[in-house]
Amino acid sequence: MAEVQPADLSTEERARFQAEALPLLDSLYGGALRMTRNPQDAEDLVQETMLRAYRSFDRFEAGTNLKAWLFRIMTNAYINTYRKKQREPRKVSSDELEDFDLYQELKTHDPQWEMTPENMVLNSLVDSDIIEAIDDLPEQFRLAVVLSDIEGFSYAEMAEIMDVPLGTVMSRLHRGRKALQKRLWEIARDRGIVRGERKE
Repeated sequence: MAEVQPADLSTEERARFQAEALPLLDSLYGGALRMTRNPQDAEDLVQETMLRAYRSFDRFEAGTNLKAWLFRIMTNAYINTYRKKQREPRKVSSDELEDFDLYQELKTHDPQWEMTPENMVLNSLVDSDIIEAIDDLPEQFRLAVVLSDIEGFSYAEMAEIMDVPLGTVMSRLHRGRKALQKRLWEIARDRGIVRGERKE
């Protein structure tokens, strides 16, 4: 397979790439780490993303969302390259998620709390617990949660990045958040932050 040659960027385009794309490296690395769950693979994925972005920067439309454009390149690179190295993504039954609601669970188990139940749990967990819970999500849900709740993309931007219809984005995000709530509840229960068994 012939190697793709870098675009013949003008001096102005090269300067714009450095000024606008390079400051997004930390955000890209965070997203890559959530995708690959491996620091070395995340670094490789970001490097490949930036190389692909540089090679096609002449096709980037100035004034549009550069971060979304880079995340789409990264998501495609991940799907085409890095996911092949991993085992088949975990599947989750919709029955496991459909009726789970963190607020209702906490209200049911400990109605005396004056703070909001979500805050009570989240304030009791450390960042590593939340990161672990996100990492435990099935791949398609994890990507939706990362793009929306960590990176702050709109539904339309997520549909573009993930190359799926808007309805699919909304469904994956809803199910991803439900799965995340369920996992955070389990961590909180295991730590003794909340009491009782989860109601089915």
